[in-house]
Amino acid sequence: MPLTFDYTVLERFLRYVVIDTQSNAESPTCPSTAKQMDLGRLLVAELRDIGLSDAAMDENGYVYATLQGNTDKAVPVICFCSHMDTSPDCSGANVRPQLWRNYQGGDITLPGDPTQVIRAAEHPALRQQTGNDIVTSDGTTLLGADNKAGLAEIVDAMRFLVKNPQIKHGTIKVLFTPDEEIGRGVDRADLKRLAADFAYTIDGESAGQIEDETFSADGATVTIDGVSAHPGFAKGKMENAIKIAARIIDALPKDTCTPETTEGKEGFLHPHGVTAQLGQATLKFIVRDFTEQGLRDKAALLEQTVKDVLRDFPRSAYRLEIKPQYRNMKEVLDQHPAIVDNAMEAVRRAGLEPVTGSIRGGTDGSRLSFMGLPCPNIFAGEHAFHSTLEWVSVQDMEAAVRTIVHLAMVWEERV
Repeated sequence: MPLTFDYTVLERFLRYVVIDTQSNAESPTCPSTAKQMDLGRLLVAELRDIGLSDAAMDENGYVYATLQGNTDKAVPVICFCSHMDTSPDCSGANVRPQLWRNYQGGDITLPGDPTQVIRAAEHPALRQQTGNDIVTSDGTTLLGADNKAGLAEIVDAMRFLVKNPQIKHGTIKVLFTPDEEIGRGVDRADLKRLAADFAYTIDGESAGQIEDETFSADGATVTIDGVSAHPGFAKGKMENAIKIAARIIDALPKDTCTPETTEGKEGFLHPHGVTAQLGQATLKFIVRDFTEQGLRDKAALLEQTVKDVLRDFPRSAYRLEIKPQYRNMKEVLDQHPAIVDNAMEAVRRAGLEPVTGSIRGGTDGSRLSFMGLPCPNIFAGEHAFHSTLEWVSVQDMEAAVRTIVHLAMVWEERV
């Protein structure tokens, strides 16, 4: 029998986005900003209100909750996960959400700053939204659909399952994390407390998308030790580390292997920070590829470039440090094909065509997968994230609610 859904996802989403939860990479604390816990407390209250009585937030800002199974079958415990923080790239304070009912195409000029225009030509996903309701910010801040859409969708799906006990499902866990946007989202996640077998992050883009592959990622640091000398007496002595660093960056590929020149499955080598003085310079890079060999190749390219430049500076030296950050979750997910297969079936039952894809980045699911909790990513409907042009469709959020509900059902049916 078809399910009849009533939704609270929009109302929840509008409550969540007005709470400033921007994370801060410079902060040593967990969560990195205390204001993330303001949303955490609200989420705990709402989870308890819908019947998840064990909902709680720990001292690090992680929210945990359980929806007990209502079937006699031995169903794997699945977890739905979203993050509470918003990106440091754009202000998340004083968000004023705007609801555009019955979108009929064309550009959307944001009222708080009319120079901020969501142009249909630059946002092709809008072509699928005719007749739908669109939520944006007012143009002065980000919206926070990344990832408050996911939070609202998970809470609404849990509410629907509690209200409809005739829907059979196994035990379901909920995990809401802080600091995902600064790469610390699961640093202190207690997987023993969570006690799940498999998980899904609800943090993707277009409706129907399931992402089972991410970049693999390393961080690279090049330290250059130059030769200092008094500038008045430097001839034949000084080897300026600032100039060496500039030469290294200039010698790297310009038409390939950069974020601005790659797409799809192409990786890149990206300088994102330089600290330089006469005697020493430090260059920070992120290294991204979908394969381990691709990471090694890019690290080798970086080191060879440094060596080539230093031939002109024979008394200077360098150190290269490579630190693994996360790995392509497909390596883990391919060992558990039912995780993605069940998600694809749930998307179909929600009335959408499933589309699998790759993320040119990482998610909490990347790290969770290698921590022993295999975890692909499912759409939340968010678009143009980390910017004042961020938007989400109400109907896409409702489709995500349906997908979560159907996914719980599929797992129970297929045991």
